[in-house]
Amino acid sequence: MKKRLRNIAYRLGEPQWVVSHAFRMLTHVYDLLSPSDFSRLYRMVRHHTMCSNARLRGLYRATRHIPEAGLKGDIVECGTARGGSAALMGLVMREFGGSQRRLFVFDTFEGLPPPTEEDPDFDIASGYTGTCLGTLEDVENTFRNFGIINNTVFVKGLFQDTLRSTPISSIALLHIDGDWYDSVKTCLNELYDKVEIGGTIQIDDFGFWKGARKAVTEFFNERSIPLDLVRLDFSGRQYVKTEM
Repeated sequence: MKKRLRNIAYRLGEPQWVVSHAFRMLTHVYDLLSPSDFSRLYRMVRHHTMCSNARLRGLYRATRHIPEAGLKGDIVECGTARGGSAALMGLVMREFGGSQRRLFVFDTFEGLPPPTEEDPDFDIASGYTGTCLGTLEDVENTFRNFGIINNTVFVKGLFQDTLRSTPISSIALLHIDGDWYDSVKTCLNELYDKVEIGGTIQIDDFGFWKGARKAVTEFFNERSIPLDLVRLDFSGRQYVKTEM
């Protein structure tokens, strides 16, 4: 608890976080009342996710874009917690085309693993080990209640143990919500090459956790790829793949 309070105190010293958090609250209120398609789906999943309104809206737009752009491939989420963000993508596929695609959901389903010394904010991050917990049974029940479980593949375990052995040939949308350096770097190393040209990679923790930002920056530099990320909010970023 003390480490989490330290984290909050640390974030309060970052004006961009304060502004982003205030905007998050305003958009949350708006989407509780708006009749738009996104707002309706947001109200369905909001109790099952810790993703901000802006990041959920980014996933909504990216999922809608898949059939519009004629992209092939599946949707993959790495780090799902209680399943809300993945459920949003599944609902969009069902309602707006693409329900024939598979939705892969990777997680330990036992909470966040511990960070490593590769995470620059290890001291604060270590206090979050075991948090963001959604059991496999609970997440499956959520998907079953929403009627989107049939095309969903749940994969339990650490990314380092599961990503390489899971048969995924093509990805239209990749959502990386792994928090720590090792988790994010593993996702990029194993899955980036499977993302279709024109497909979207959304990174949940780029602005919030230094390990996630380090992993993304390092990977893009190793591949000599321009770090052209679209800012969603203080934490979230999107990248549309333009080259292998």
